[in-house]
Amino acid sequence: MLATGLFLSSLSMKTNRFILLVAALVSLSAMAQNLKTNGNSPDELMPAAWDKVTATGDLDGDGIADLAIIATPDYKENLKVRDDGYVYNFNQPILAIYRGNANGSFTLWKHYNEAVIGDPDEFNFITHSLDITSRKVLKIGIEHFASAGSYGTSKSSYLFRYQNGDFYLIGEDNEEMSRNTGEVVTVSKNYLTGKQCRTVSGAFVDSDIRPSEKWSTFKRTPLRALGSWTMEN
Repeated sequence: MLATGLFLSSLSMKTNRFILLVAALVSLSAMAQNLKTNGNSPDELMPAAWDKVTATGDLDGDGIADLAIIATPDYKENLKVRDDGYVYNFNQPILAIYRGNANGSFTLWKHYNEAVIGDPDEFNFITHSLDITSRKVLKIGIEHFASAGSYGTSKSSYLFRYQNGDFYLIGEDNEEMSRNTGEVVTVSKNYLTGKQCRTVSGAFVDSDIRPSEKWSTFKRTPLRALGSWTMEN
């Protein structure tokens, strides 16, 4: 009886893993169908109804503007409608990077299905931002706001540079602010130099928080590639 139970338990676990794998493949397949490989604008590359944040600029130094997009799908199974009609969108955002062509069109370069976090629940909201700087750096911003359960807000900026065929994290800024005290703590890291700076300031005009700045070093490690973890905030 024990052997039979173990066999059935193992079979059940394998079945569950298979179901999860099929579900993931179906989700990725649906996503791939909505992600175009070529186009002249973000609305041509992804459905116009999807929420999008975009940025253009030269990422690879060829003198042609490339395109970065963070788009949140509107798959119905991940939408929740509140009593007053407000729609929560819990779909996983997609980060897509397109290489610019001489004729003004864009061709898919890389896409990442789990690179950035989306809204996790009804009380926590994530806002994304994108920029491609004049120094050919991709800047991804993620801001978190909690409508309940916390006095804090936070935002992070991740800096990526294209090298050796991929995008690698070279810098990071993390800021946390307490809405009740107004204290703002920012930690900026440079992964190329192994140096970081921690600053403290006050967000309110009449704040009695004493500003401070402290530099330190940290152990340098191999640069992390974009998409190798989920950026949160």
